[in-house]
Amino acid sequence: MIKLLVLTNQILISQIEEVGSELGEPDCKLIEPYVVESTGIVPWLMEHTIQSEFMISSDKVLTMAEPNNQLLEKYKEVLS
Repeated sequence: MIKLLVLTNQILISQIEEVGSELGEPDCKLIEPYVVESTGIVPWLMEHTIQSEFMISSDKVLTMAEPNNQLLEKYKEVLS
């Protein structure tokens, strides 16, 4: 499932999986997240890690939405 995620200071596009967890622990797995910028998309945290999968708590996500077709195609191009 590919979603647009709005965090407090960033907008991400990512494959996302909901994961069962204990209360207060991360419950969303982000796979290949990219930051949406006016100039395109760039890998999230690329200057700090080589990871491509991240765990995040759903309470850090303000909202989730379906990406528009243009953004979705750009994301799929980058991943292929």
